[in-house]
This record gives sequence, C-alpha cells and structure tokens, in this order.
Amino acid sequence: MTAAATTSVAESAIERALGALDLESKVRLLSGQNWWTLPALPQIGLASLVMSDGPIGVRGIGWRPDDPSVALPSPTALAATWDPELARTAGRMLGQEARRKGVHVLLAPTVNLHRSPLGGRHFECYSEDPLLTGEIGAGYVTGVQEQGVGTTVKHFVANDSETDRFTVDVRVDDRTLHELYLAPFERIVAAGAWGVMAAYNGVNGFTMTEHSGLQHDLLKRDWGFDGFIVSDWTAARSAVGTANGGLDVVMPAHGDPWGADLVAAVRAGHVAEEVVDDKVRRVLRLAARVGLLDGVPPAVAPDDRPAPLHGPDVARDIASRSFVLARNADQVLPLDPAALRRVVVCGALADDARILGGGSAQVTPARVVSPLTGLTAALPDVEVTYAIGADPRPKLPAATGAQWSPIGATLRDADGETLYRAELGAATVRWMGDLPPGVDQTALTTIELTARCTPRLSGEHQLAINGFGVFTLTVAGTEIFDGPVFDEDQDFTVAFLSPSERRFPITLAEGEPVEVVLTQRVPEGMTGYVGFSLGHLEPAADPDTLLDAAVRAAADADIAVVVVGTTEEVESEGFDRTTLALPGRQDELVARVAAANPRTVVVVNSGSPVLMPWADQVAAILLTWFPGQEAGAALADVLLGVTEPGGRLPTTWPRHVEDVPVLSTTPTDGTLTYDEGVFIGYRGWRTEPLFPFGHGLGYTTWAYESLRIEPAEDAGAPVAVVELRNTGTRPGREVVQLYVGPTEPDPERPTRQLAGFTTVTASPGETITVRVPLAARATRIWADRWRTVPGRYTVQAARGVADVRLTATFDVV
Repeated sequence: MTAAATTSVAESAIERALGALDLESKVRLLSGQNWWTLPALPQIGLASLVMSDGPIGVRGIGWRPDDPSVALPSPTALAATWDPELARTAGRMLGQEARRKGVHVLLAPTVNLHRSPLGGRHFECYSEDPLLTGEIGAGYVTGVQEQGVGTTVKHFVANDSETDRFTVDVRVDDRTLHELYLAPFERIVAAGAWGVMAAYNGVNGFTMTEHSGLQHDLLKRDWGFDGFIVSDWTAARSAVGTANGGLDVVMPAHGDPWGADLVAAVRAGHVAEEVVDDKVRRVLRLAARVGLLDGVPPAVAPDDRPAPLHGPDVARDIASRSFVLARNADQVLPLDPAALRRVVVCGALADDARILGGGSAQVTPARVVSPLTGLTAALPDVEVTYAIGADPRPKLPAATGAQWSPIGATLRDADGETLYRAELGAATVRWMGDLPPGVDQTALTTIELTARCTPRLSGEHQLAINGFGVFTLTVAGTEIFDGPVFDEDQDFTVAFLSPSERRFPITLAEGEPVEVVLTQRVPEGMTGYVGFSLGHLEPAADPDTLLDAAVRAAADADIAVVVVGTTEEVESEGFDRTTLALPGRQDELVARVAAANPRTVVVVNSGSPVLMPWADQVAAILLTWFPGQEAGAALADVLLGVTEPGGRLPTTWPRHVEDVPVLSTTPTDGTLTYDEGVFIGYRGWRTEPLFPFGHGLGYTTWAYESLRIEPAEDAGAPVAVVELRNTGTRPGREVVQLYVGPTEPDPERPTRQLAGFTTVTASPGETITVRVPLAARATRIWADRWRTVPGRYTVQAARGVADVRLTATFDVV
C-alpha cells in the first residue's frame, strides 16, 4: 500500500470515528485518564495511547525495578557529535525501547536553546545554535518515528530557563523569536514530527497553552503541522483559553481544566464544536500512526521497522563520539598502555559516575560503568589506584554495592500486607506516574526499603534519609528516627526534584551485618510522585587529608586522571544554576594534582559549561557531558586511542563568567526580557572564550586545501565545496563547519552564523571532497516575513567558529 493510499485510508477512518462520537466522548478523548495515558474508546476501535518521558531513555509509565531502561548520553552530548545520522540511530534505539515498554509517544526531544549557561535544563537541550539544534533534533525524531513511535518536540517555545517556569512571561521580539527560538521547531516539524509539547511559560503576554498566535496560526496554519499539541504536565489552567488557543491534549488527569467545563463551554458557544473536532482528528491521526485505531495500518509496518539495536553498544558509541578533547598539550593523549606502570584516578565522580541530569530525564539502567571501573578493566596489566581527593556531592549517595546486599522495596497496605515487592540494585525508590501493576493506589499505606549492610570498615558511618514525607528509620531493630523530612513551604513537585536530607551517624563494625529499614508513610491522596532513598557514607578522612592523599598518589603515577563535574543539586529540571563554578573543592583538587604531576588529564563530567581556572595548568581536558550508562567504557576507549574523541562543542565554554553574553535567568516582576535579541552564544561573544563554539581536537591533523562556492540552482541554496586532507598518522574524523556572514559589517546582524556542516572520515594521507548546501536563511532576516538581504557574503570553512581555515565570497541580489 502506498503512503498516499495509507493516508487516505487513515483520514477516512478518522472521519468515520469522529462522526460516531458525541460531545462528551470527544472531550474525554482529549484529556489524560491518569498520569501518562489517554482513554480508550472501544466503540470506535480506539485503544489507549501511552506516553513516557525521554529524552535519553524510556522510563515507562510506572515503577518497574525489574524493567530497567537503556540510558544514552545527554542531549548536549548527542549534539556534540554534530552527526544527524547518529542522532537518528539514537532515536531508533529509543523507539525500540518505547515499543518494548508499551509506549506509543516519547516526550522528547527538547530543542530549546542554550540562551544562558545557567539554564537548569541546559544538559537536556542540544545547542546554542538553531541550525545545529534543528538538524540533530530532526535526526532524532526521524529515528524514533521510524519505529512507529510518536515524538513531542518540546517545549514550544522560549522555555530556555527554569526560574519561575510555570508563570514567567518571556518578552522576545518577533525577529529574534523566528530567527532563533522557533527555527529548530520549524525544521523538525518540516521533518514530519507527530507531536509538539506546549511549554509552561508565556510569550509576549500569552501563556503558551493559550497562545493562539503561535500554536494555531503559526504552527498549524503557516507551518502545516498536522500532529497534536500536548500540554506540559499541569501547564493547562483554563478551559476556554486553552481550547481556543490551539492546545489539543491536556495532561495529566490531575488538575485537568477541560472535562465537564469544556463541554459546558462548547454548549454555551464559548468554544466552537468544530474546534473540538479538529483536536479529536489530531488525536485519532496520532493513534492511527502508532497502530491504535482499528482498520488503519500503522504509519510504519512492523516489517518495515529498523533491525534491533543493542542498547549498551549504541550508548558507548554515542558517548565516545561526543567527547570533546578541548586541550591536549604535548599530545599526552592517547595513552599508550605499554608505557604505563601506574595510573591514579581521582575524584568522587570517578567512582560514582554522573551519567544523566536531574528531573524528568532520569531513567534507571541495568548497569552503569564508572570511569574508575572502565579504566581498570581496560588496563589489566597496569596498577590503577583510586584517591577520592574531593567530594562535591552535598547529599549522600544511595546505598549500593557489595556491602549492601540484599536491598528490597515492599509496598504495604494498612494491615501490613504486602502489595508488591522488588529487589533493587540501590536503596532508591523513585517513580513518576503509576504504581506497579496490580497495586491499588488507595490501598497503599507504606513503602518500606530494607537492606542488609555488612560494613567494609569499622567506625562512624553516615546514614541519610533523602526524600519528602514522613519516615521511620531503624538500624538493627533500634529506631533511629521517626518524623517528617521536608520543608513546610516546599512545593510537592520541587520537593520531588530537589528533596530534603536528614543525616544520622551510626557506629558499625567491619564484617558484622546489620538490618536497616527505612519506611515512608504514604500521604493520603498522593499521586504521581514517589522518590526517596537511603544514603550511606563510609568512615572517611577529613577533606584536607583526602586532598593530600590524592596529591601524593598523583606524584607517584605515570598519569593522573581527575574526574570533576556537577551534581544533581546543580544541574536539574526545576531550578536554574546560580554559578558556573564547580561545586566543592574540585578546582583545588585539579590544581594541586596538576602541580604534582604534569601529565594530568582532567575529565569534566557535566552536562553544560563550567569554569576551569586551572585549564592552562593541565596536560589535557576531555569534556564528557553526562555520558550515559557506558560512561567508563567509552572513556577508556578514548583515553587509550581505541576510539577518537569525535566531539565538537555545541555551545561556548567561557573563561570568565563576566564574559558570557547572556547570564540572567531570573524574571523581574514576572517578566524575563530577551533584550540581547539575536546575539546569544557565539553570535554575542565580544571577548575570547576559553573554548569556542565548534571547538574540538582529534588524534590526527587536517589540511583544508580548497573552498569554492557553486551558485544556487532552481532557487536553491549555494553549495560550498571543500577539499581537505588527513595529514596525520592515524585515521580520523573531522567536522567541517561552514559559517556565513555579511562581508560588510552590519551591527544588526551577527558577524557570522553556522550555515552548514558535515562529518568526514579519512585514512592518513587521504583527501576528501565534501559538498555542503548553505542555509538560505544565512542571507535572510525576519521582518514580518523572511526577507533576503542583498549584498556580498563571506563563507568560512572552519574547524570551529574561531578556527577558520579557508574563506570565499558570493553575492546575493
């Protein structure tokens, strides 16, 4: 059956189904029936549609410890590959995961821009550049939907920070809105996205879930979007405003403003029934695409779906290709295992890897390979030692490891009867959405974490309750604590994303097991959010002693690998960052280790930029983002030269915080004004950053030998033809970047902007020729519509925005 015939069949079936529904049934279809699903309507052959969070894994709709999720690297890492085809592979992997978990729509990708490095969800977005963001996002969406799973491109639009995100009104002029913030959405909608998510914030006086000008007029009418628009969870707060504003689906069931109120609004003439019908068509169209509407073949037949992928392999490949080698003095990398006798690995995050960001992006993988584990496994004949040096974690990590076994969670009713029990790898209970299958929410009274601890060390251990609610903690049958753990004025959602902690010193003896039980009394009517953990810290030396020990170990090593980064309390959904400095004493650790060992390699484990006052003092800097579950394996591959570090920066990393063009994420009187206009990221930098946009080193060298511009044909874009040669001794990968700007400076326009890119691989001595179409909008501005600006333009073929290798010009008339 042809695509056109399939569409015709689907649209006919949609109209028949729509015609069979009364108003109440139509409206019921447009709201969540619980946290993650839309209702089934058996009378028209419609099954229930299931949604789940992404973007780096598929969590599913409830808590299932026996069903872990693949955890890919963070979106910033994916963008750092500069490879839309690899993004497509990531999408295929996640589409496959979604199907395995019974999920029909993935709530991803996030394509808001890196306006400020302080943005709390910076790690969950791709880039500061709209072209790079759009191309990576389009690849990702294409891959997911090739598995017959829908996507929702989010958060439409200008949700570029977290402070007061539910109420902030973003004020941004039309030109900036179209040239920057709308551009990635437009590109991905053109690529065929099946869904868009409306943001919490407002834009220019209208909350986005009610913004008819952007949702109805622009997205649906001007761009021809035929998919559905779903609210961010609890973002919809009115019946008439959201219905007439272009929103199609309200999620979740909790706080739904539609239902009977929308039915009444239609009957009162405040909302036309034709408006409701359009929404229903869009939901039915989505259902047809994912195979939930009887009599309509899905958009992708099972036999046409891509072959299964192995999640850990995909995670490892993306990670290694995303790592950015920012500095490599004296070519200290790659390391030669045969020349190594002793390697010291330092930093708390070397052992407790930060693999993903906080908030709705979190999933639980079956395993995590830490940097320490990965390097130790890859160097079996080398002495690999570990020195914590500095610990930036403000809260105790969840109890886990060989000394904590077994760990289990039991859900009980008021009589103490077991409703559900699961074995856990770590002492954490966390879910957003449904309870485990078969558990009645109204019957759940307590959640009990039980664990046996057989200490490795004698002395004073620290235990911690990390969560929100009323808890009881017992150790060896003795009650240690019974009471509330929360701040009185703390919002429930914020408490879930950033829970409170209570610590308790406990004296334990090496090798003598004790039973630890942490019980939460479930608040009446609690739905959607559950999250708490039992934290643990072994007896440890004081911070000064830990630093001194790391320095001594580094001085006696052939190479020192220091892993530094941020924590969940720094980078997470729900709040913005307050500083770009690394937390704790990590800067001191790097500086002192580097002074003791000139062959110090720093691995920066953060999803977004951090300050590095020691950057010029260390031998090498490798930026690894939040690298997903295979973090340590990918790190070993890159450090030992098995894989080349393939990443290039998708956003600028500053040397000094005061140099950043845009910092503020804090509204004034409820308003956040984008008064910098189009000058964000590299477009707005006026000083030399530490590491510029597009920067990244490899393990070989390249010569850019020629650049020519072929004129546009048939009203298309000009094409840049670049010839380059691998002049090194190793095979290599290069990201060819093309920037375009007016030859005569124009203060109203960026000096240059990314207009195209491609990746190449070549053997030593091999010459490659690439053809890169230049984005037509590099020579246009938005002024009520897209308008071409005549004149002469300069094209730069570059290895980064600050590393221009060749230039050429062309004229636009």
